[in-house]
Amino acid sequence: MATTTESAPDEATVQPTPPSVRRYRRRRVNLGHLALYVILIGFGALVLLPFAYMMSTSLKTKGQVFKRPIQWIPSDPQWHNFTDVFNQYPLGHYFVNSIIVAVSVTFLNLLTCSLAGYSFAKFSYPGRNIVFGVVLATMMIPLSSMIIPLFQVVKSFGWIDSYWGLIIPAGTSAFGIFLMRQQMAGIPDDLLDAARLDGASEPRIFLSMVLPNSKTALSSLAIFIFMWNWDSVLWPLLVATGDKYRTLPLGVALFESSYGTNYPQLMAVAFLAMLPVLIVFLVLQRNFIEAMTMQSVKG
Repeated sequence: MATTTESAPDEATVQPTPPSVRRYRRRRVNLGHLALYVILIGFGALVLLPFAYMMSTSLKTKGQVFKRPIQWIPSDPQWHNFTDVFNQYPLGHYFVNSIIVAVSVTFLNLLTCSLAGYSFAKFSYPGRNIVFGVVLATMMIPLSSMIIPLFQVVKSFGWIDSYWGLIIPAGTSAFGIFLMRQQMAGIPDDLLDAARLDGASEPRIFLSMVLPNSKTALSSLAIFIFMWNWDSVLWPLLVATGDKYRTLPLGVALFESSYGTNYPQLMAVAFLAMLPVLIVFLVLQRNFIEAMTMQSVKG
Protein backbone atom coordinates (compact mmCIF):
# COMPACT_ATOMS: atom_id res chain seq x y z
CA MET A 1 0.00 0.00 0.00
CA ALA A 2 1.45 3.24 -1.13
CA THR A 3 1.83 5.90 1.48
CA THR A 4 1.83 9.57 0.72
CA THR A 5 3.93 12.00 2.69
CA GLU A 6 2.80 15.55 3.14
CA SER A 7 5.56 18.07 2.87
CA ALA A 8 5.69 20.72 5.59
CA PRO A 9 4.97 24.25 4.38
CA ASP A 10 8.03 26.30 3.57
CA GLU A 11 8.89 28.77 6.30
CA ALA A 12 10.77 31.97 5.67
CA THR A 13 14.19 31.57 7.07
CA VAL A 14 16.46 34.46 7.94
CA GLN A 15 19.87 33.92 6.53
CA PRO A 16 22.66 35.05 8.86
CA THR A 17 24.71 37.97 7.62
CA PRO A 18 28.08 36.77 6.40
CA PRO A 19 31.03 37.95 8.51
CA SER A 20 32.55 39.77 5.54
CA VAL A 21 29.40 41.89 5.13
CA ARG A 22 29.34 42.69 8.83
CA ARG A 23 32.96 43.77 8.73
CA TYR A 24 32.27 45.94 5.68
CA ARG A 25 29.32 47.66 7.37
CA ARG A 26 31.30 48.21 10.57
CA ARG A 27 34.20 49.64 8.61
CA ARG A 28 31.87 51.96 6.69
CA VAL A 29 30.31 53.25 9.95
CA ASN A 30 33.74 53.79 11.48
CA LEU A 31 34.92 55.71 8.42
CA GLY A 32 31.77 57.85 8.55
CA HIS A 33 32.37 58.65 12.22
CA LEU A 34 36.02 59.40 11.51
CA ALA A 35 35.10 61.81 8.70
CA LEU A 36 32.57 63.52 10.97
CA TYR A 37 35.15 63.90 13.75
CA VAL A 38 37.71 65.34 11.33
CA ILE A 39 35.18 67.92 10.09
CA LEU A 40 34.15 68.88 13.63
CA ILE A 41 37.77 69.16 14.75
CA GLY A 42 38.50 71.38 11.74
CA PHE A 43 35.61 73.73 12.54
CA GLY A 44 36.60 73.72 16.21
CA ALA A 45 40.15 74.71 15.28
CA LEU A 46 38.82 77.60 13.18
CA VAL A 47 36.74 78.81 16.11
CA LEU A 48 39.63 78.55 18.57
CA LEU A 49 42.20 80.12 16.24
CA PRO A 50 41.39 83.77 17.15
CA PHE A 51 41.54 82.93 20.85
CA ALA A 52 44.89 81.20 20.40
CA TYR A 53 46.23 84.24 18.53
CA MET A 54 44.88 86.53 21.27
CA MET A 55 46.61 84.50 24.00
CA SER A 56 49.84 84.31 21.99
CA THR A 57 49.88 88.07 21.35
CA SER A 58 49.24 88.83 25.02
CA LEU A 59 52.54 87.09 25.90
CA LYS A 60 54.68 89.00 23.37
CA THR A 61 56.48 92.30 23.30
CA LYS A 62 55.42 95.12 20.97
CA GLY A 63 58.17 94.25 18.51
CA GLN A 64 57.15 90.60 18.26
CA VAL A 65 53.48 91.21 17.40
CA PHE A 66 53.89 91.79 13.64
CA LYS A 67 56.83 89.47 13.00
CA ARG A 68 56.42 86.94 10.21
CA PRO A 69 56.10 84.01 10.33
CA ILE A 70 53.86 84.12 13.38
CA GLN A 71 55.49 82.81 16.53
CA TRP A 72 52.58 81.09 18.26
CA ILE A 73 54.55 80.19 21.38
CA PRO A 74 56.82 83.09 22.42
CA SER A 75 60.28 82.07 23.48
CA ASP A 76 60.17 84.53 26.38
CA PRO A 77 56.52 84.86 27.53
CA GLN A 78 55.71 88.31 28.89
CA TRP A 79 53.39 87.30 31.72
CA HIS A 80 53.77 90.73 33.29
CA ASN A 81 51.44 92.12 30.58
CA PHE A 82 48.50 90.77 32.60
CA THR A 83 49.58 92.60 35.75
CA ASP A 84 50.84 95.78 34.11
CA VAL A 85 47.41 96.67 32.74
CA PHE A 86 45.98 96.67 36.27
CA ASN A 87 48.91 98.57 37.73
CA GLN A 88 48.98 101.28 35.07
CA TYR A 89 45.26 101.74 34.30
CA PRO A 90 42.02 101.56 36.37
CA LEU A 91 40.91 98.32 34.74
CA GLY A 92 40.35 96.63 38.08
CA HIS A 93 37.68 99.21 38.90
CA TYR A 94 36.09 98.73 35.48
CA PHE A 95 36.09 94.99 36.09
CA VAL A 96 34.24 95.38 39.40
CA ASN A 97 31.69 97.68 37.77
CA SER A 98 31.05 95.14 35.02
CA ILE A 99 30.52 92.36 37.57
CA ILE A 100 28.06 94.48 39.58
CA VAL A 101 26.09 95.58 36.52
CA ALA A 102 26.02 92.22 34.71
CA VAL A 103 25.05 90.20 37.81
CA SER A 104 22.38 92.71 38.86
CA VAL A 105 20.86 92.91 35.37
CA THR A 106 20.87 89.12 35.07
CA PHE A 107 19.11 88.71 38.43
CA LEU A 108 16.49 91.34 37.55
CA ASN A 109 15.80 89.69 34.19
CA LEU A 110 15.39 86.27 35.77
CA LEU A 111 12.93 87.75 38.27
CA THR A 112 10.85 89.97 35.97
CA CYS A 113 10.84 87.65 32.96
CA SER A 114 9.86 84.60 34.98
CA LEU A 115 7.02 86.48 36.70
CA ALA A 116 5.74 87.90 33.41
CA GLY A 117 6.11 84.55 31.66
CA TYR A 118 4.15 82.83 34.44
CA SER A 119 1.39 85.42 34.15
CA PHE A 120 1.10 85.07 30.37
CA ALA A 121 1.26 81.26 30.47
CA LYS A 122 -0.97 80.29 33.39
CA PHE A 123 -3.46 83.09 34.07
CA SER A 124 -6.46 84.20 32.03
CA TYR A 125 -7.48 87.86 32.18
CA PRO A 126 -8.83 90.41 29.69
CA GLY A 127 -6.24 91.70 27.26
CA ARG A 128 -3.63 89.05 28.05
CA ASN A 129 -2.97 88.14 24.43
CA ILE A 130 -2.92 91.80 23.39
CA VAL A 131 -0.34 92.68 26.03
CA PHE A 132 1.77 89.68 25.08
CA GLY A 133 1.57 90.71 21.44
CA VAL A 134 2.77 94.21 22.36
CA VAL A 135 5.69 92.67 24.25
CA LEU A 136 6.62 90.60 21.21
CA ALA A 137 6.27 93.66 18.96
CA THR A 138 8.96 95.48 20.95
CA MET A 139 11.46 92.85 19.78
CA MET A 140 11.16 94.31 16.28
CA ILE A 141 12.07 97.84 17.40
CA PRO A 142 15.82 98.50 16.93
CA LEU A 143 17.69 99.63 20.03
CA SER A 144 19.09 102.68 18.26
CA SER A 145 15.59 104.13 17.87
CA MET A 146 14.94 103.87 21.64
CA ILE A 147 18.27 105.27 22.85
CA ILE A 148 17.28 108.95 22.91
CA PRO A 149 13.89 108.60 24.71
CA LEU A 150 15.39 106.08 27.11
CA PHE A 151 18.26 108.44 27.85
CA GLN A 152 15.80 111.28 28.49
CA VAL A 153 13.86 109.12 30.95
CA VAL A 154 17.04 108.10 32.78
CA LYS A 155 18.19 111.72 32.88
CA SER A 156 14.85 112.87 34.31
CA PHE A 157 15.30 110.43 37.21
CA GLY A 158 18.82 111.70 37.85
CA TRP A 159 20.40 108.34 37.11
CA ILE A 160 23.13 109.57 34.77
CA ASP A 161 26.55 108.38 35.93
CA SER A 162 25.14 105.88 38.44
CA TYR A 163 24.53 102.17 38.83
CA TRP A 164 20.79 102.80 38.62
CA GLY A 165 21.12 104.14 35.09
CA LEU A 166 23.19 101.14 34.03
CA ILE A 167 21.00 98.47 35.65
CA ILE A 168 17.32 99.48 35.72
CA PRO A 169 16.77 100.13 31.96
CA ALA A 170 18.09 96.63 31.20
CA GLY A 171 16.13 94.97 34.02
CA THR A 172 13.80 93.06 31.70
CA SER A 173 13.65 91.93 28.08
CA ALA A 174 10.96 90.89 25.63
CA PHE A 175 13.05 87.90 24.56
CA GLY A 176 13.27 86.70 28.16
CA ILE A 177 9.51 87.05 28.68
CA PHE A 178 8.84 85.10 25.50
CA LEU A 179 11.32 82.37 26.46
CA MET A 180 9.89 81.92 29.96
CA ARG A 181 6.30 82.02 28.71
CA GLN A 182 6.99 79.23 26.21
CA GLN A 183 8.73 77.14 28.86
CA MET A 184 6.05 77.60 31.53
CA ALA A 185 3.22 76.91 29.09
CA GLY A 186 4.46 73.31 28.96
CA ILE A 187 3.95 72.78 32.71
CA PRO A 188 0.70 70.77 33.21
CA ASP A 189 -2.17 72.83 34.60
CA ASP A 190 -3.37 69.82 36.60
CA LEU A 191 -0.16 69.89 38.60
CA LEU A 192 -0.72 73.51 39.62
CA ASP A 193 -4.44 72.95 40.30
CA ALA A 194 -3.60 70.03 42.60
CA ALA A 195 -1.24 72.28 44.55
CA ARG A 196 -3.98 74.93 44.88
CA LEU A 197 -6.41 72.30 46.17
CA ASP A 198 -3.82 71.35 48.79
CA GLY A 199 -3.82 74.95 49.99
CA ALA A 200 -0.59 76.18 48.41
CA SER A 201 -0.43 79.92 47.77
CA GLU A 202 0.53 81.35 44.39
CA PRO A 203 3.99 82.51 45.58
CA ARG A 204 4.68 79.03 46.93
CA ILE A 205 3.52 77.40 43.71
CA PHE A 206 5.72 79.76 41.71
CA LEU A 207 8.82 79.22 43.87
CA SER A 208 8.52 75.49 44.62
CA MET A 209 6.95 74.14 41.42
CA VAL A 210 7.14 76.54 38.49
CA LEU A 211 10.73 77.72 38.84
CA PRO A 212 12.23 74.22 39.43
CA ASN A 213 10.48 73.00 36.28
CA SER A 214 11.86 75.98 34.33
CA LYS A 215 15.52 75.73 35.31
CA THR A 216 16.66 74.94 31.76
CA ALA A 217 15.05 78.12 30.40
CA LEU A 218 16.36 80.11 33.37
CA SER A 219 19.90 78.89 32.70
CA SER A 220 19.64 79.80 29.02
CA LEU A 221 18.28 83.25 29.85
CA ALA A 222 21.02 83.83 32.43
CA ILE A 223 23.73 83.03 29.88
CA PHE A 224 22.23 85.30 27.21
CA ILE A 225 21.55 88.25 29.52
CA PHE A 226 24.93 88.07 31.24
CA MET A 227 26.75 87.87 27.91
CA TRP A 228 24.79 90.73 26.33
CA ASN A 229 25.31 93.07 29.28
CA TRP A 230 28.92 92.10 29.84
CA ASP A 231 29.74 93.04 26.25
CA SER A 232 27.53 96.15 26.13
CA VAL A 233 29.31 99.34 25.08
CA LEU A 234 26.75 101.80 23.67
CA TRP A 235 24.53 102.26 26.72
CA PRO A 236 27.38 102.50 29.28
CA LEU A 237 29.08 105.00 26.95
CA LEU A 238 26.04 107.29 27.22
CA VAL A 239 25.27 106.84 30.92
CA ALA A 240 28.73 106.50 32.50
CA THR A 241 30.37 109.86 31.89
CA GLY A 242 33.26 109.37 34.32
CA ASP A 243 35.68 106.65 35.38
CA LYS A 244 33.70 105.83 38.53
CA TYR A 245 30.96 103.87 36.73
CA ARG A 246 32.64 102.78 33.51
CA THR A 247 32.44 99.08 32.70
CA LEU A 248 35.20 96.86 31.36
CA PRO A 249 34.19 96.82 27.63
CA LEU A 250 34.05 100.61 27.72
CA GLY A 251 37.40 100.67 29.50
CA VAL A 252 38.92 98.46 26.81
CA ALA A 253 37.66 100.79 24.07
CA LEU A 254 39.02 103.84 25.88
CA PHE A 255 42.22 101.94 26.65
CA GLU A 256 42.95 101.64 22.95
CA SER A 257 42.16 105.25 22.09
CA SER A 258 43.56 107.04 25.14
CA TYR A 259 46.78 105.17 25.76
CA GLY A 260 47.73 104.17 22.21
CA THR A 261 47.60 100.69 20.78
CA ASN A 262 49.71 98.45 22.94
CA TYR A 263 48.58 95.20 21.34
CA PRO A 264 50.08 92.76 23.89
CA GLN A 265 48.40 94.55 26.78
CA LEU A 266 45.20 95.01 24.79
CA MET A 267 45.04 91.27 24.07
CA ALA A 268 45.73 90.55 27.75
CA VAL A 269 42.77 92.73 28.75
CA ALA A 270 40.57 91.11 26.09
CA PHE A 271 41.50 87.64 27.36
CA LEU A 272 40.64 88.59 30.96
CA ALA A 273 37.37 90.17 29.82
CA MET A 274 36.40 86.90 28.14
CA LEU A 275 36.85 84.75 31.25
CA PRO A 276 33.65 85.66 33.20
CA VAL A 277 31.40 84.83 30.24
CA LEU A 278 33.27 81.56 29.72
CA ILE A 279 32.92 80.66 33.40
CA VAL A 280 29.16 81.38 33.40
CA PHE A 281 28.69 79.22 30.32
CA LEU A 282 30.71 76.34 31.76
CA VAL A 283 28.70 76.43 34.98
CA LEU A 284 25.31 76.52 33.21
CA GLN A 285 26.15 74.66 30.02
CA ARG A 286 24.38 71.43 30.98
CA ASN A 287 21.00 73.11 31.45
CA PHE A 288 21.66 75.36 28.45
CA ILE A 289 22.30 72.43 26.10
CA GLU A 290 19.29 70.60 27.52
CA ALA A 291 17.11 73.66 26.84
CA MET A 292 18.36 73.97 23.28
CA THR A 293 17.75 70.25 22.69
CA MET A 294 14.21 70.47 24.06
CA GLN A 295 13.42 73.48 21.89
CA SER A 296 14.72 71.71 18.79
CA VAL A 297 12.61 68.63 19.58
CA LYS A 298 9.53 70.77 20.09
CA GLY A 299 10.21 72.55 16.80
